[in-house]
Amino acid sequence: MDDKLKIGKFEFNSRLIIGTGKYENFEVMKKAHEACGAEVVTVAIRRVNFDDEKENLLNYINKDKLTILPNTAGCYTAEDAIRTARLARELGMGDWVKLEVIGDQKTLMPDNGETLKATKVLVKEGFTVLAYTNDDIIYAKKIEEAGATSVMPLGSPIGSGQGILNPNNIKNIIENANVPIIVDAGVGTASDVTIAMELGADGVLLNTGVALAKDPVRMARAMKSAIESGRDAFLAGRIQKKLYASASSPIEGVIK
Repeated sequence: MDDKLKIGKFEFNSRLIIGTGKYENFEVMKKAHEACGAEVVTVAIRRVNFDDEKENLLNYINKDKLTILPNTAGCYTAEDAIRTARLARELGMGDWVKLEVIGDQKTLMPDNGETLKATKVLVKEGFTVLAYTNDDIIYAKKIEEAGATSVMPLGSPIGSGQGILNPNNIKNIIENANVPIIVDAGVGTASDVTIAMELGADGVLLNTGVALAKDPVRMARAMKSAIESGRDAFLAGRIQKKLYASASSPIEGVIK
């Protein structure tokens, strides 16, 4: 069955996007990347140490199996994010970007207004934009209409591990979208991923839930299974919830 994740000109078999931060070391990161089965890895361009070969995380990414998705983490204005995206393109990372514009240092919640502004500029410049936003139904639609190739609503604050706090909002965003919706941020464990996929999300981007797990590699395997089972459950179609019980074995025709 052809059930690939399609984002602009890209197609992937895995619906999991993995990050690169917070790992104990690069070797653990490499093993977790392999275990999770992801085909896309997101990298914060502003945090790459290009001056030190040993500390340059790009040297620890298997580029034969993983496509690098540069992101604008650490940017607090549209202008900074646009500049960072342009830098990533100049460095040969292609013309796609995970657009991230943060509005507050404490909560790390995205600034939707600045994100929308940056989206419009980058789309005009030919970028494939995957825009990170909160679970605001209205702004998600505005960002899509501005030309984003994918909208990425957060499940909960980044790195919090709280899971999907507003499933109704996520579901509403999904049902009203004409582009892939990838849940990004807040995943703490495999069940959070499954819930996102069962809601109909096209994919999940995660990092901390794996990187800071007691056993990152094992958690990475769990996330892979969660993506697959959640997607299968969504495509299979769950039964409707009922107020009262319904016998598994019908009583009609039972001999008394």
